[in-house]
Order: sequence, then C-alpha cells, then structure tokens
Amino acid sequence: MQDEYRTVAREGVHETEISRSRFLCALAPAATEEEAQAFVARIRKEHPTANHNCYAYVIGADASVQKASDDGEPGGTAGVPMLQMLTRREMRYVVAVVTRYFGGVKLGAGGLIRAYGGAVGEALDTLGTVTRRRFRLATVTIDHTRAGKMENDLRATGREVRDVRYTETVAIEIGLPEGDVERFRAWLADVSAGTAGFELGGEAYG
Repeated sequence: MQDEYRTVAREGVHETEISRSRFLCALAPAATEEEAQAFVARIRKEHPTANHNCYAYVIGADASVQKASDDGEPGGTAGVPMLQMLTRREMRYVVAVVTRYFGGVKLGAGGLIRAYGGAVGEALDTLGTVTRRRFRLATVTIDHTRAGKMENDLRATGREVRDVRYTETVAIEIGLPEGDVERFRAWLADVSAGTAGFELGGEAYG
C-alpha cells in the first residue's frame, strides 16, 4: 500500500485558447469513481453547447481505477493524453474534464493530443497539488478530569486530533504515522501516569 499520494489541492477551472478553440479544464479531488462520474456529469450540464466534454480520472492511492473518454474527438486524442498527464504527474483521487468550444480551426491528431494533455498540465500548475500521507487512526481514552490537559498536550506535540467524544470517559481520536505508534504509546503512558487507554484503528490518508 502506498505511504503517500498526490492529488489536486482544490476544485477549480483553468482556461486556455489554442487556434481559436477554447479549452476549459475543470479539476477536482474525487474519493470514489462515483464522485468522479458525478463531477463529469455536473460539468457536462454546465456546458451543454460545448463541442466536447472529454474526461479522465485516477482513483486509488495505487491508481487502481483509471478511466478516460474522448467524447467524440478522434480516438486517443483527448481522454488518453489527459490521463497520461495525470499519471505522469503521479496524481491520485482526481478527475479532470476538458470542455472544448471549437473555434473553426482543425488541430489535427498531434495538435489535439498536445492541447488536451497541456490543458490538464496547466490546470494542475495553476490549482496546485497536495501530498497526503498514510497514517493509523488511534483512540486515546481518558477520564474527564484529565481530558482537557490531554487534548492540549496532544495538540502541543503536533498530533492530529480528529475527533473528541464524551461518554463515561473521553475518547480522543488521533492520526499517527505508522512508525510513530510505539513511541506514542510510551509517551502516552508517561504523560497520563498510565491512566489513559490506547486503541489502534484502521488506516487513512491525510
């Protein structure tokens, strides 16, 4: 399993003009294939008069799902170069839709490949990317009297506090790098004088 992956920093649109054709590249993070397809459908709805709405997406930290569509452009001249740009930049959990408004000048196969791939590359440069790292979810349980100090100590040492739940005890959910688990156990036992519980959960990215 990948220890980290890169994705687009935020949803956005970048426009370029090539030989009078407008190319609008919409990019968005997508956690699932369903999210990616919903984004494609939304962009198509926003541009019903466009000549083409070509798309590509990569889902999974290991890029296990990859799809591309030329949407009426000559085969292999739009979706594939878009997908190649995403994979070359090692992008994951991302969807790109390039909307083309034809300007009257034919670009030829090579021109289309450069235009569609380039539109995605420029959009990535404009919107920026972020790296997400894999970590283990863990829950610290502690009594109410010590909970406030424990939460402060966790934040002060740079731990990511994801959730705090109050029942008979207080459960503080945190994210830990895999290599930090044993060191954290020792730290927790020390600062809580052995009164805090600790339970490891599943894996996530953040």
